[in-house]
Amino acid sequence: MIRLLCFFLLGGLASPFDAEAGLIFRNHILKDVDQLVVVVTEGWNSSEGKLMCYIREGRKSWRPEWKEAVPVMLGSKGLAWGRGVHAENGKRMKKEGDGCAPAGIFKIGKIYGESRTLPARSNYPYHKITELDAWVDDPKNPFYNRHVRIGSEEKEPIWFQSQRMRLGDPAYKWLIEIRHNSDPPKPEYGSAIFFHVERGPRRKTAGCTAMKLIDLERLISFLKEDKNPHYVLLPNSEYKRKRKKMNFPDFSY
Repeated sequence: MIRLLCFFLLGGLASPFDAEAGLIFRNHILKDVDQLVVVVTEGWNSSEGKLMCYIREGRKSWRPEWKEAVPVMLGSKGLAWGRGVHAENGKRMKKEGDGCAPAGIFKIGKIYGESRTLPARSNYPYHKITELDAWVDDPKNPFYNRHVRIGSEEKEPIWFQSQRMRLGDPAYKWLIEIRHNSDPPKPEYGSAIFFHVERGPRRKTAGCTAMKLIDLERLISFLKEDKNPHYVLLPNSEYKRKRKKMNFPDFSY
């Protein structure tokens, strides 16, 4: 039996991601969030950004966890609005294969990798990838943008080989899920968005957020599930415009 590892919205609840819902960028979104990973870019067409991790306790002000920001690479076509814990109506939206990184506010999901355990001093939900794991990026597949694991004795679905999670790729040594288009997934709106290791200096991505291995492992050790970590990715102008309303940390490109 296929084991589907994902999250569902309760049936009958209105989705905040429908275009008809209009602009939803409310300050209560981060009320229960005590860890933020923030990336700011120069503009919508930028493929480079700066990343900083922030933490707070007891609703106090955000404080940076690192001494300085680290460089990251993003989508080859820049940014487009994603489907996270916000919605933007009438704006350029992230679509499958468009080369854009999704902008907005997103929950941070599970970590995936080939190693038996996470790096030292890390404590976060982790799944070890094997040949039985797939992440579906085919919009026509009913498991689109979901992690699927089949049983060891189970016959592979006809689509499984093309959707299998890649093994032996240094860029995918660690994958931290960015929960874009996840609750629930909407076909064609983008899939398989992660933090991962960069393929080379200044090498653009297909939509993920990539960085040096040492910085990715620092990020992994920073994340704590009980702090409800979220990811904010915005161009500098949008970040400044929303900073006070959303109580974002003071950060700029």
